[in-house]
Amino acid sequence: MYLPPAPDSGSTNPWVQFFCSTENRHALPLFTSLLNTVCAYDPVGYGIPYNHLLFSDYREPLVEEAAQVLIVTLDHDSATSTSPTVDGTTTGTAMDDIDPPGPENLFVNYLSRIHREEDFQFILKGIARLLSNPLLQTYLPNSTKKIQFHQELLVLFWKLCDFNKKFLFFVLKSSDVLDILVPILYFLNDARADQSRVGLMHIGVFILLLLSGERNFGVRLNKPYSVRVPMDIPVFTGTHADLLIVVFHKIITSGHQRLQPLFDCLLTIIVNVSPYLKSLSMVAANKLLHLLEAFSTTWFLFSASQNHHLVFFLLEVFNNIIQYQFDGNSNLVYAIIRKRNVFHQLANLPTDPPTIHKALQRRRRAPEPLSRTGSQEGASMEGSRPAAPAEPGTLKTSLVATPGIDKLTEKSQVSEDGTLRSLEPAPQQGPADGSPTEEEPSPAWREQRRLSSASASGQWSPTSEWVLSWKSKLPLQTIMRLLQVLVPQVEKICIDKGLTDESEILRFLQHGTLVGLLPVPHPILIRKYQANSGTAMWFRTYMWGVIYLRNVDPPVWYDTDVKLFEIQRV
Repeated sequence: MYLPPAPDSGSTNPWVQFFCSTENRHALPLFTSLLNTVCAYDPVGYGIPYNHLLFSDYREPLVEEAAQVLIVTLDHDSATSTSPTVDGTTTGTAMDDIDPPGPENLFVNYLSRIHREEDFQFILKGIARLLSNPLLQTYLPNSTKKIQFHQELLVLFWKLCDFNKKFLFFVLKSSDVLDILVPILYFLNDARADQSRVGLMHIGVFILLLLSGERNFGVRLNKPYSVRVPMDIPVFTGTHADLLIVVFHKIITSGHQRLQPLFDCLLTIIVNVSPYLKSLSMVAANKLLHLLEAFSTTWFLFSASQNHHLVFFLLEVFNNIIQYQFDGNSNLVYAIIRKRNVFHQLANLPTDPPTIHKALQRRRRAPEPLSRTGSQEGASMEGSRPAAPAEPGTLKTSLVATPGIDKLTEKSQVSEDGTLRSLEPAPQQGPADGSPTEEEPSPAWREQRRLSSASASGQWSPTSEWVLSWKSKLPLQTIMRLLQVLVPQVEKICIDKGLTDESEILRFLQHGTLVGLLPVPHPILIRKYQANSGTAMWFRTYMWGVIYLRNVDPPVWYDTDVKLFEIQRV
């Protein structure tokens, strides 16, 4: 905490270095004890109402400190390590002698070599139980104990998935991953309006980005969502994929402005899982179309140099679902038909300088956030509370900037046999998905993106050439072909039968087919998270910030010169 943040800093924490080295003869029992202490803790116990008010729980502070010690000792940059990578497909165990030597940090070494399924089950169940604790619903108000160290647990879960690929595959092997997903979505939704919890938003999104790079995650999302967690989102009947999309829509449309750098990540997650989503609900389909409607307005597209990437992501989502999951997604097809004017407007996007200037002038006159008008916002779930901003005076710690999505992810193409093949970026050419080549934005551009107003900074302004450079690459062919085929059929049915009820149209679309009518299916493109020094530095800053704020009483940091981050009041 007493060194300024520097991604290329070679300095190590001498305490961690000794504690996790061979010089510490007790490293293995310490590691296993810390992990067991965290994962075996059950704050509810026998479930006696109000037991936490009658008896003091001496274990909670112990578990919290154990979790903090664990994540500090596991602070290791995997991007530069020689840690053995276990791909989950080898026949031997992770303890085989043929493995290359692990990192000098013994805790990371031990963590990466856990391989027994019963150990994975114990760890996963323990973390899922603790993460789900704040979501517990009881008939008696405040009758169960609610833990507060979920941020430390999320960091620990990230470390487990990052350092032990076999654990990641185990998590995704069954629907148990949804026991991690639902609490993360709950925390994201709850923290979206609170600027002091922007770090929590980032780590939740990073974990979902990591999981979304694996096919099994997208498949698991098709499980029906039946456990009603109290979130202030519209009531819907559908799958966990619907829950994910609805929460992401809520974050984008009603979160605070500091979340704008996360929009790329949120949409990348949806893109990654979209080829596997068998049936979206009408609520989720409308949310996706509303996002496209909002992001494709001329003032938004022209206000920052990176904004059009969001439209590319959403079009890729629609293309993936139409090409690979058309049969079960009549709701989305119907929503696309209803909002077909959005796609026609995109295809006919103006590129002349006067129109571009006029769009920016209109934006300058009405600087409003993304509107939820037209998103068909329904009644929120029973028992939910709206996301509240931070209380005035709440302490928060500053965070270093996160890398752009192109630095966070690596593009992989799904082969016919289901394996992933990494795509080497071709020099001076657009990537395979048809979107413009993404370059690392300059700090000025990042600021423009954050404020959604390039004209205010005067650093950059859109030109006709710039608009033409990406407009010609908009992947609209599949959607336009779908509209060309289905719109006349739907209109004919409505006229012939005098339909005013959408259920008949949905029934027609359910039994329709576009086999042989659509363009040749494009290869599935997955953007997998790749470790890099930028995110390692972000995690270090975030982790120590969490530990600092969780230990202000008693004031152990009083009068110390912290340089890793700034302590600010909201």
